[in-house]
Amino acid sequence: MKITIQTQITAPINLTWTAFTSSRHVPHWNFASGDWHCPWAKGELKIGGKFTHRMEAKDGSMGFDINGTYQSIIPNKKLSYLIEDGRSVDITFTQSGQESIVTETFETEKSHSEELQRNGWQAILANFKNYVEKIAPDALHFEIEIQAPVSQVTPQMLDKATYPIWTAPFSPGSYYEGSWEKGSQIYFLTQDENGEKSGMVSKILEHIPDHYISIEHLGMIDKGKEITSGPEIETFQGVTENYTFTSKNGKTVLQVDIESVGEYKDHFNAMWPKALEKLKEICEK
Repeated sequence: MKITIQTQITAPINLTWTAFTSSRHVPHWNFASGDWHCPWAKGELKIGGKFTHRMEAKDGSMGFDINGTYQSIIPNKKLSYLIEDGRSVDITFTQSGQESIVTETFETEKSHSEELQRNGWQAILANFKNYVEKIAPDALHFEIEIQAPVSQVTPQMLDKATYPIWTAPFSPGSYYEGSWEKGSQIYFLTQDENGEKSGMVSKILEHIPDHYISIEHLGMIDKGKEITSGPEIETFQGVTENYTFTSKNGKTVLQVDIESVGEYKDHFNAMWPKALEKLKEICEK
């Protein structure tokens, strides 16, 4: 027996996807009632990757792990996994105007009634909706249409020769070291007059060529020193920055989605539109 449930969330699809799939976000919403919680979650978001979500009663009387294996992953669109008892779960993510629609279909188990299972899963999905809509106002979303095909836009955006041109509004002389390949560490940097490097330490969580890039920020470089723990990086550690490329009649719609960046929000709101206009300019030459 399969049951399908659904919710509609006022938030960009990319933030919705990130909140659903990131182990950093899952503990904030993954419980069916107020007397339970999810103390931690861990996993590797890749086909064949394993995940574990810890579920516990708040009074400590009982708890258990939910283990599963990812079967299908299409960022912002679809997620499928198998629970360790063999039951399948399929989730679709659909953008409808300013809303994200999340639809879950899961196989039931025999220990509890279908009604109880439906209500429990729907309660978790309601928690998810509430959580995403709570964090959505602090998330950043930018979008631009470029009169060039995606196959032309992505090289201009990522190439070491053109990257410093479109990122100049953030900081003149910006550059990167490392690779855009999935799983790679990458450094986004500038240098001062003494040649000392400053910037961000990040990881490429996902890279589907000409479609999607997800970056996780891990820490910072301060005058050549790498910092990945401590209060100075709490604002952005674990924050994701995602690029979505969509073809539209030979043109490219580029969407940039960033989770909350605290005190840097005004700066990013001012600089990202300028950077995207510069990227548009070099792509349309």
